[in-house]
Amino acid sequence: MLAYLNAIATVLAMLTFFGIIWWAFSNGRKKANAEAANLPFVLPDEGVQEQKEQKEEPRP
Repeated sequence: MLAYLNAIATVLAMLTFFGIIWWAFSNGRKKANAEAANLPFVLPDEGVQEQKEQKEEPRP
């Protein structure tokens, strides 16, 4: 009996996994995936931002 429960749980887990994979790569998610992939390039560079802040601060 325990073997049947393990088999059912395994099949449900596999179906859930493949469902998530299908959802993640579906055509409806293409725009959201592209936006998420480009997020690191949208943020300003930390070194450049620090240099701008140092230039703006007047020195005594």
